[in-house]
Amino acid sequence: MFRKLRIAILLFILATVAVGHWKSSARATAWNSTLHATVYPIAADASPLTRQTVAQLSADDFAPISDWLQNEVTRHGRPLLRPLAIRLAPPVESLPPPYPAGGSRLSVAVWSLQLRYWAWRHDTAPGPRPDIRLFVLYHDPAIEPTLDHSLGLEKGLIGVVKVFAGRHARQRNAVVIAHELLHTLGATDKYDPLTALPRFPEGYAEPQRTPRHPQALAEIMGGRIPIDDRRATIPDTLEQTRIGPRTAVETGLTPPP
Repeated sequence: MFRKLRIAILLFILATVAVGHWKSSARATAWNSTLHATVYPIAADASPLTRQTVAQLSADDFAPISDWLQNEVTRHGRPLLRPLAIRLAPPVESLPPPYPAGGSRLSVAVWSLQLRYWAWRHDTAPGPRPDIRLFVLYHDPAIEPTLDHSLGLEKGLIGVVKVFAGRHARQRNAVVIAHELLHTLGATDKYDPLTALPRFPEGYAEPQRTPRHPQALAEIMGGRIPIDDRRATIPDTLEQTRIGPRTAVETGLTPPP
């Protein structure tokens, strides 16, 4: 009897979480009202540069992301004024649980639950809970010249974003943050994980361009500006990126064809 009761309680909790996730995702991709995102900065190492970067952050540092999304939402025919508002939370003095790279589906599922619990424990922002939580980990490039992949989870609307410290990296960081933010809204990657090259046509901002190469812009989920069939460059600013047709459908900006 006790075992059946435990199973019933567990099923109720899972059903409640599933319904809550569905409601949150449906609202986030309806584009009927402003999405509220909060950035939680984290110094991922003890470097003075990293600590200084985190200490000097302001909400204005993330305004280009809101402006870019406003332009893209308008370009896709949505008349929503201010689709995204970003707040800055106090720094978080803890690192999120590491992603189990190469792990099984079960280990990834367990990690997802751990991350959501960790995010709940370290949500230090005052006021109501935001729609999207972005935990942004800053790294000194002199210590870590390359970074592991960032992650954006549609379940829970949580992003774990790895970026570089220093003012010089601010604009490229905005590209990475916008990419992961769209992951939380259901967008999928549109590049080859082995080569990092954008997939044609969905990973191209202008797939109908003639000649096809070089492209002038990057599809935000393609991640790079294709130069030719074997080369692509990372965009320096969000102004060099676009939300392509497939991503627009995935995030609810446009209806399926």
